[in-house]
Amino acid sequence: MESFSILEDRVDLARGAWAASHRLAVRWRGRRILALSQGPYRSYLYPVFTPAGFSVTSESPADHPHHNSIWVALDRVRCLFPYSSDETEEGTYNFYVNGTFQGRAPGRILTTGIETEELAPDHLRIELNLEWRGPEEWAASDGRVLLNELRTLDVRPGERVNLIDVRSRLQAGRWALELGPTRHGLFGVRLIEALTVTHGGTLLDSAGRKGGREISRGNAVWVDGSGTLGRGVRAGVALFPHSGTAGHPWYVTDWGTLTINPMSGRTWSLEPEQGIEFGLRIAVHDGDANEARVGDLYRAFQEGIEGERR
Repeated sequence: MESFSILEDRVDLARGAWAASHRLAVRWRGRRILALSQGPYRSYLYPVFTPAGFSVTSESPADHPHHNSIWVALDRVRCLFPYSSDETEEGTYNFYVNGTFQGRAPGRILTTGIETEELAPDHLRIELNLEWRGPEEWAASDGRVLLNELRTLDVRPGERVNLIDVRSRLQAGRWALELGPTRHGLFGVRLIEALTVTHGGTLLDSAGRKGGREISRGNAVWVDGSGTLGRGVRAGVALFPHSGTAGHPWYVTDWGTLTINPMSGRTWSLEPEQGIEFGLRIAVHDGDANEARVGDLYRAFQEGIEGERR
């Protein structure tokens, strides 16, 4: 690749020690954009940088260690295992919290393959193949693969904003599945403290509403969180749902979580090998929402989608 590079982040450890996570750093013309991180429980994006080089997300905050920067996860996956010609057994799993949650054992979302292609000097496509693998259990010492995910990232760096499109195609494996209902899913972003309302930041949506409670009650088409990092430097993150994800509930908080969840209050049923796809655009920007012209960015996003349809 000419403009982009993807290199492994290496950490010098004492002899005999090993790293619990794996990370690939993505750079554009030498500038840090983001990193692909694989932790013990899920694959996520961290760190994530603005064009000026400021990191704006939190990897594993003390209050919610499972909030891994920018992630895809779900805490209720129900699987029907056939054990005779007309009978099934039920297994219900959690792919959200790093431990047993409401009786559901934790699974792992593991990267099994990565492909990259530089589509233009300012456009990198990354395709991640992932397995949603259940916990160790009787007759499945490595866990059962319940879902296969193709996660496509389209990375477009810029001078004032870095755009990251995330599309997640979830496909059932050998067994029928039910996804949701749950309030813990599907796309999540955890901001650093400096960008949160509780530390002086601003949450704003497309209708001009401010604050987590008001935005979560509304029907925004975009949401932005921004704040001051120090010495007057401002930065933020905006979310634009793709058409198949738009209209589903937002859940945003003054303490730094931005999520949109197609599984909130709804069950998605999948037959074996059947799939569904959701997506959103993440705009990582310098300046606040007004300085970054988030409204204009959203209109350009919509026009781009319509252009692709034509």
